Amino acid sequence: MTAHHTLRIGQAIVAVVAVLFGLATLFAGGRVLLGSDPGYVVFRPLVTYNTAMGVAYLAAGVNVWRSANAGRNAAGAIFLLNLVVLVGVVVIYRGGDAVAADSLRAMTLRTVVWLVLWLGASWLDRSQTAA
Repeated sequence: MTAHHTLRIGQAIVAVVAVLFGLATLFAGGRVLLGSDPGYVVFRPLVTYNTAMGVAYLAAGVNVWRSANAGRNAAGAIFLLNLVVLVGVVVIYRGGDAVAADSLRAMTLRTVVWLVLWLGASWLDRSQTAA
């Protein structure tokens, strides 16, 4: 297996994970916004943000597929946005307002996933540049 082939497989994996995560986010957020009860207190601004970000996740996946450099930039931007929102959610949660612990865990998961995708896309970009 050539280095180029390995990089293309890595690029495909990062892109597919981003797209699948985007679809799952759109599906879950869309259901809640349309009235489905997730079983915990819903902080509507967070659900709205996450649902909108589902579209960005899909776009980032397409960007990774087309270009590791563009994908790295998109994944990095998403990671930073999610990190800022996560910090806000932590502040609201600690203040005792209407943010469920499930929301805090879900936002942490989103942030970690996009950190990993950004690291993967960064590795791909560096490897392709070096090749």
